[in-house]
Amino acid sequence: MAISKEAQRNHETLFGDYRSTLMVTDPELVEVFDNWAFDEVLKESVLDPRTRLMVQLAAIIACQAVNEYTVMLGGALNIGVTPIEVKEILYQAVPYVGMARVFDFLSATNEILRTRGIALPLEDQSTTTTETRFEKGLEVQKRAFGDRIDRMHKESPKDQVHIQRFLTANCFGDFYTRTGLDLKIRELLTFSMLAALGGCESQIAGHVAANLAVGNDRAVLVSTVTQLLPFIGYPRTLNALRVINEGTCL
Repeated sequence: MAISKEAQRNHETLFGDYRSTLMVTDPELVEVFDNWAFDEVLKESVLDPRTRLMVQLAAIIACQAVNEYTVMLGGALNIGVTPIEVKEILYQAVPYVGMARVFDFLSATNEILRTRGIALPLEDQSTTTTETRFEKGLEVQKRAFGDRIDRMHKESPKDQVHIQRFLTANCFGDFYTRTGLDLKIRELLTFSMLAALGGCESQIAGHVAANLAVGNDRAVLVSTVTQLLPFIGYPRTLNALRVINEGTCL
C-alpha cells in the first residue's frame, strides 16, 4: 500500500517536509493511518482547516498525548491558527480536563512558541474582574443553556451550591468571557474535550444542546466527531455520535 497523493498533499500542507520516524520503524501503519486520517476522513467534513485543527488539539489535550500534540500544534500554526488561539484552547481546557492534565501541554506549547520567535506572555485576553466574573459568567452561561441555569442554582443541594457558583464565576466567568476565541468555537472545543475524555456522556448531552443554541448545528457536531475519530478511537466517537443523535433531529 502506498500513501495516496491526496494524503501526501494534506500532510505536506500541515507539516511541510516533516517525516515521522515511524516511517522507518512502522511504515505499514503510517501508510494505513495517513491514507485514512489525511485523505478519507478529511473528505467527510464541513469544518474549515483551522477549526479542524483547533478541535483536534483540544481532544488531544484531553487524551493526554503530549507528543502527538506537539506535532499537530506545528501543523496548526503552519496553517494560520494563531498563538493566542492556541493559548486559549489550553486555557479553555483547564476547567474541563483539570490543570493537572493541562500543565505539561502549557510547557510544550511555550517551548514551541519560543522556538518560533514568539515573545511570551502573549497579550491579556481577560474581560472580567473579581467583581464582574459571576455576572458576566452567568450571562454567557444563559446564552448557551438558557434559564435552567437559574434552576440549577436554586435547586442545588445546600452543600453543593458552591459548585454551581464555581461553574458560573470560574468556568464561564473566568474562561468563556475571554477574547481570542468566540463562544461558538469555545463550545465546540468543550464538546471535543468531553468526547475525548470518555465517560462524560451526560455532560456531552448538555453541550450538544449548548452548541445548537450558539449556532453549531448537527452537521458541525458530526463533522467534529469525524475529525476527532483518528485521535480518540471508535468507542468514544460512537458514544459521542449516540448523544448527538439523541439531541438533534436526523
